[in-house]
Amino acid sequence: MQFEVWAPQAGRVTLHCDGATRAMEHDPERAGWWTVEAEARDGTRYGFAVDDGPVRPDPRSRRQPDGPDGLSAVVDHGLHTWRAKWSGRPLQGAVLYELHVGTYTREGTLDAAAERLGHLVELGVTHVELMPLCPFPGRHGWGYEGVSLWAVHEPYGGPAALKRFVDRAHELGLGVVLDVVHNHLGPSGNYLPEFGPYFTDRHHTPWGTAVNLDAPGSDEVREFLIGSSLAWLRDYRIDGLRLDAVHALADERAVHFLEELSAAVDALAADSGRTLFLIAESDRNDPRLITAREEGGLGVHAQWNDDFHHALHTALTGESQGYYADFARAPVSALAKTLTGGFFHDGTYSSFRGRHHGRPLDRTRVAAHRLLGYSQTHDQVGNRAQGDRLSAQLSLGLLACAAALALTGPFTPMLFMGEEWAAGTPWQFFTDHTDPDLAEAVRRGRRREFAAHGWAEEDVPDPQDPATRDRSCLDWSEPDSEPHARVLAWYRLLIALRHEQPDLTDPDLTDIKVAHDEEARWLAFRRGDLYVAVNLAKTPAEIPLGTRPAEVLAAWEPVGPPDEEGVLQVPGECCVVVAQP
Repeated sequence: MQFEVWAPQAGRVTLHCDGATRAMEHDPERAGWWTVEAEARDGTRYGFAVDDGPVRPDPRSRRQPDGPDGLSAVVDHGLHTWRAKWSGRPLQGAVLYELHVGTYTREGTLDAAAERLGHLVELGVTHVELMPLCPFPGRHGWGYEGVSLWAVHEPYGGPAALKRFVDRAHELGLGVVLDVVHNHLGPSGNYLPEFGPYFTDRHHTPWGTAVNLDAPGSDEVREFLIGSSLAWLRDYRIDGLRLDAVHALADERAVHFLEELSAAVDALAADSGRTLFLIAESDRNDPRLITAREEGGLGVHAQWNDDFHHALHTALTGESQGYYADFARAPVSALAKTLTGGFFHDGTYSSFRGRHHGRPLDRTRVAAHRLLGYSQTHDQVGNRAQGDRLSAQLSLGLLACAAALALTGPFTPMLFMGEEWAAGTPWQFFTDHTDPDLAEAVRRGRRREFAAHGWAEEDVPDPQDPATRDRSCLDWSEPDSEPHARVLAWYRLLIALRHEQPDLTDPDLTDIKVAHDEEARWLAFRRGDLYVAVNLAKTPAEIPLGTRPAEVLAAWEPVGPPDEEGVLQVPGECCVVVAQP
């Protein structure tokens, strides 16, 4: 087979393959590329040495059997026989479920996670969103410090296990979304700078020098990232990618990297006849991100909507620290604004940022399903000092209200694993760094960060302690016991309603009508013939609904139809879905 590597500044590159060393030659048609032919098969170990330096993994390695520091291994994707006939599921009408392979089950593998996919089918979700799978140091971690952007973390099961997982998901009718990180690589096992200008100091990010998207050599770096993205979609039959923190992708070129990536994904979808999509995480509140390329946008198909989360979180918990401050002034009003306008910060002043932020979203042009709505995510749970979920803070009634707002609202709903049964387990920040100095730096940094917010050091879990990961594993005995079973039944009912009622997947944001009372802490919104009311106060609320005949489709506590004057009596910390044709 032909081995190749991009090393534009090298004077000499050698291939080390199966114990033999071969000098590589310049590719006459591609500047900076080196190639050589060598016998190899699936599983053959190899690496490259630049200018007689140490042997390093292939930047485009498909497998790292011994972790980020070891040799690469050849992967023959043609050896896998796909079972499922599958062309994909669209985002409109979808319900996503964010899942971390390492803690979804105690075993922490893709095969073990695949055995639990039946639970998601019964729940009614349509897509599983896997947190990052690229190799990282040690066994356990969140995955956002990965390297080898074309490979699968070996302790999860490696490439073969991911194919088995995707095949099983597709057999069950579930799409698979993968979280990928293009804005930085982990600090350990990242050998890309030894090969070429993969990073540039012309821009800086929270992780240091930026990935090179616009400096000399950036053509090949962009192709590297796009090639990796297409490989996940093509070789593993992933249905969509979640792009981590795209606001940290520094790119001053006329054609932004995201525009180029979205065009490549759309081309692959057209060629393969499959439904493929990109979902971005961005804190810019810039509608151009999810506006079609032909209309002057970047063409990304959807984005996480943190404004909805922040408004909902402050309304539920009363928290006002950090970025919650802007929403906490009038949280129910903030929630009403996001439900109708998509963004809360649409050019408004942000006290957290000390400046105006965002721009208005054109509700007549942007479909509601292009925004994802959620009450919890890995970030919003795991980046709390103790990784406490909403279930550790709120009553069952308020948890039910959170579910109702996310699952019947206008946005594509996303759940974080375990929230559907009010999991009693936390989800904490954990690492398994093999470099003792890095491990200690992460430990100290985590404690110092939360000490600034009043936490005692001993109350902040040690990320390197294996018990921190173990505490974060879901307890699969909980869904069968109360009160978890009641919460799970509520989630199943709401998701079933979403699938059964076309009004709940209507993409028209202009059709949503919201009424609310900040002081009384209730909010209600209409979607077509459906009316959803939530009462966040402890005391009952009288919510005017109108005098048309109405039928209660779902309620957390017993709720009767509106009275003769069209007033709905909603108990404290309760929610109700009403049909009013």
